[in-house]
Amino acid sequence: MAIPLPILDRPCPTVNLNHLDHLWFQVAGTVCNLKCNHCFISCSPHNHTFGFLDLETVRRHLDESVKLGVKEYYFTGGEPFLNKDMTAILELALNYGPATVLTNGTVFKDEWLRRLARAEADSPYSLEFRVSIDGYTAEENDPVRGPGTFDRALRGVRQLLAHGFLPIITVTRTSDDIDDADLFAGFVQLLKDNGYQRPRIKLLPTLRIGAEEKRQRGYRDNERVSPEMMQGFDPALLVCSNSRIVTDRGVYVCPILIEAPDARLGNTLVEALVPYPLRHHACYTCYQYGMLCSNPSSSIAKVDHG
Repeated sequence: MAIPLPILDRPCPTVNLNHLDHLWFQVAGTVCNLKCNHCFISCSPHNHTFGFLDLETVRRHLDESVKLGVKEYYFTGGEPFLNKDMTAILELALNYGPATVLTNGTVFKDEWLRRLARAEADSPYSLEFRVSIDGYTAEENDPVRGPGTFDRALRGVRQLLAHGFLPIITVTRTSDDIDDADLFAGFVQLLKDNGYQRPRIKLLPTLRIGAEEKRQRGYRDNERVSPEMMQGFDPALLVCSNSRIVTDRGVYVCPILIEAPDARLGNTLVEALVPYPLRHHACYTCYQYGMLCSNPSSSIAKVDHG
């Protein structure tokens, strides 16, 4: 079981929820078929700190979200497709708005993808898949995500392409000295070699909590958001200004902080429509990079090589 995140005992700024645009669901809790050694909530096959969400729980919150004007839905874990209801959950969500599922891409079944392709075709909304791969060779990826995961994730990408989906490949910068241009170019070539001619790639920063604290380092004392840093800063760039996440333990402020006791805001979405203080070190990374969890178009690179 992961150790709860500490709360910084210092003055910190507070962010209002401007509007609940994005609603997240922790559909697989902290259960994952992989045990990545940089996972910020230390997901694994044996981490049951948070449990699965069933279809009716998701339906109840989707219904509640309509009255609040939610525009987009995200589904994460753990590995969402370990949830037996996952295909049905995504089919349901496409009746409410655009949906994105964050997955490691290693457990797809063609039957699920056929169903989801039909559901998206019948919906006015889009279904996005975000597939996590953290190195453009097995030698770079597998030490972080586990033996054999590189080949399995690429197989998942090819499955998605075969069913008409254009997945967003999310790549975490797993070393402080990584060159983003080289990393991006390596992934472009890798994906083209696997039949993905116009790849969509999202580079993500490292969150220095959870398993990552042991792999490289945790946050330094000065890596935090101060009141002075928020002067002239647009809080709309922060996930907590427009998002909340539903878990089997209630509604939390954001996907990054579900292990922080103070991040639980209530049992319902209405109860969670409250300001939140940026008192955690992980807020510093969000401040640096902004909207790192969601899919704003500006953060996803579409590469057209003619």
